[in-house]
Amino acid sequence: MDPDSSVPLKGCPGTSGYKPEGKLAFEAVRSYTFAVTFSHSRRRSRVAELCKFLKERSSATYSELANHFAVSEMTMRRDVGILAATGQILIVPRGVQTAKGFLAELPFLERIQRMGKEKDLIGRAAAALVAEGSSVVLDSGTTTLQVAHHLRDRRCTVITMSISALQELADSPAVRVEMIGGVYRSSSQDLVGPQMFEGLSGVRADRVIFGAAAVSLDGDVMVNDTDAAQGLVRAGRERILVVDSSKLGAEALYRFCELGQCDLMITDEGAKEADLEHLRKYVKVLVARAVEA
Repeated sequence: MDPDSSVPLKGCPGTSGYKPEGKLAFEAVRSYTFAVTFSHSRRRSRVAELCKFLKERSSATYSELANHFAVSEMTMRRDVGILAATGQILIVPRGVQTAKGFLAELPFLERIQRMGKEKDLIGRAAAALVAEGSSVVLDSGTTTLQVAHHLRDRRCTVITMSISALQELADSPAVRVEMIGGVYRSSSQDLVGPQMFEGLSGVRADRVIFGAAAVSLDGDVMVNDTDAAQGLVRAGRERILVVDSSKLGAEALYRFCELGQCDLMITDEGAKEADLEHLRKYVKVLVARAVEA
């Protein structure tokens, strides 16, 4: 029996929950929304391998994938659904094809501009929580870059692996910046690798402020990045998650940590009240609001 056969799936051709919308329903390239779970380490591992497999090919049938991974086609459809939900692949008749830019991060400048106003408000709210003379770890996301921007006049120590944060704070007379070493990654303008993990393991700051690709309503903080620094949640006595509202109720490829491990989540006014009410079961939530002139 397929070990993953009990996981529910909705909206996939070949399942009882799928209803074609017309004659051409199977002829068009389509994306589907799947009810997926990351609770099984076996599935997470297989999806990671699926990434590597599809990176080398432009398309594959369900039969080819099932044979390669030694699972049923139904299980393969569910695994494919996880990647499809991130926008990295498209579901086509009898299989999948890679989406444009598969496995490539959006350009860093484009990510900065996306939800830019909201990220600025979130960054301002997070920076306000950093006390004079305290220490803070910042990760390398675009939202935490806005935190760095609003810390320029705060007397504090910033520990980071982000080259962008270093550049933002380089000419600030108030901020002391300590870099965690590693290998430069241009797509996120940060330092990654074993040296970074080792350096981060020895840090115990007053607080750590980090972002994520998604926050599921099941209470999972998720990322699409295999190089995400897992040690971040242990690098500070207070853990603050900063995410814009587009990330709430979404899912990404990898589970980074539980939302309950965070002391505070800061988001923006675009968040749905129903989602906020649900997420407050796991963590305290602060909504960053624009200051009226």
